Amino acid sequence: MQDIIKSIILDFQEIQLYTGITRRLEFQSLAGKATICIGVRRCGKSTLLFQVMDRLLTDGIPRENILYLNFFDDRLHHLKREGIGQIAEAYYSIWPEKKNTETVYCFFDEIQEIVNWEPFIDRLMRTEKCGVYLTGSSARMLSKEIATQMRGRALSWELFPFSFREFLDYKKIDGTEPFTTGKMLTIRKAFDEYRKTGGFPEALGIDRHLRVRLHQEYFQAVMFRDLVGRHDISHPKAVKDLAHWLTDNTASLYSVNSLTGYLKSLGHKAPKSAVSDYLDWFEDAYFFFTVRLFDPSLARSQANPKKIYCIDHALVTSVSSGILINSGHLLENLVFIALRRVSPDIFYYRTKSGKEVDFIFCPHDRSSGYPRQLIQVCESLADPKTRKREIPALTEAMNELKLTSGIIVTGNGEEVIDVSGKKINVMPAWRFLLRMDVSQ
Repeated sequence: MQDIIKSIILDFQEIQLYTGITRRLEFQSLAGKATICIGVRRCGKSTLLFQVMDRLLTDGIPRENILYLNFFDDRLHHLKREGIGQIAEAYYSIWPEKKNTETVYCFFDEIQEIVNWEPFIDRLMRTEKCGVYLTGSSARMLSKEIATQMRGRALSWELFPFSFREFLDYKKIDGTEPFTTGKMLTIRKAFDEYRKTGGFPEALGIDRHLRVRLHQEYFQAVMFRDLVGRHDISHPKAVKDLAHWLTDNTASLYSVNSLTGYLKSLGHKAPKSAVSDYLDWFEDAYFFFTVRLFDPSLARSQANPKKIYCIDHALVTSVSSGILINSGHLLENLVFIALRRVSPDIFYYRTKSGKEVDFIFCPHDRSSGYPRQLIQVCESLADPKTRKREIPALTEAMNELKLTSGIIVTGNGEEVIDVSGKKINVMPAWRFLLRMDVSQ
């Protein structure tokens, strides 16, 4: 095994680093702590590591002081059984003169593939002169359990597929204000493209047929590597059928009881406890996200139906049957992910009279700089029936929560509505997304 590890380490010394588009993530390191990047597979975590390596090289760090291993590499499969303590031994057998004399920068991709990686990283940081960068596609790496095992020696950051502002970076379009008429036309055209392509880096700039194939491969990989394989699920067909239902019903309400009944109707014998586990595991893999009802009582919030969203709106169109999904659902999904990049503290709101508002965004992290916001999403307010539904629901929620303003995100409309002294900002999705991206 030592020879294999040494071979992989030396092979990396020869490859050219692909650094791609610079991400708008404040992926900062702190002395004495491992820097962890977490997100769905194929969202650009490895490329982000390469960007960090490139900066180190630019700062004069020798290439041989950078150790990189990707644990999706089949050649490292036996490390899952034999332990990863051999990595440091293999590296220092190549460059023994660096041990405890020079800082070695260790980059470990998809570290969650290795069982009990936490004690190894903790020991590495205590006993060797090194900087450590990790990636993983499991939200469990944000858990208190991991923090405890790492003895506080880790800082975690979440990475998502490209935001709209990052998509503009990819297109080399200036998305900063002020917006001239010409710039707005350019940005709106780019937004139309973003709605079709989504944010996965590999899906950009390719034709629709290839994009659909690519998204479907991502879907299969998440199903069978991040769920079935990671959790040793004995009935993978039930998980796949559930995933298709969730995709078809993106931005819609569900209950565990209804999902259990649905799987039962297909002949699956999945109990409620298993369905709850599947939902948790989808969220752990950053593929589906659940949004609860906003309620001071956690018990009531948990007991009410929840809403489901997917990691990427364009992936939904590539995977779903298309029967139940419409452009309004996809726009709502797009807005949700923009909010989720900033904070997980997102709920939907139901007024006392039963009217529903899509999102109440209330990040507990004061450093985010975002106040509590009520946000409604619809494709257009041109239809009087839509206005009669969306505006009163938002106004009623604002009154109940004692908020003086609210937001309606649309496909393209823009206006300010005054309702009894309260202000509703109707703004096009492209403008809303750029405002949400300002802090990134």
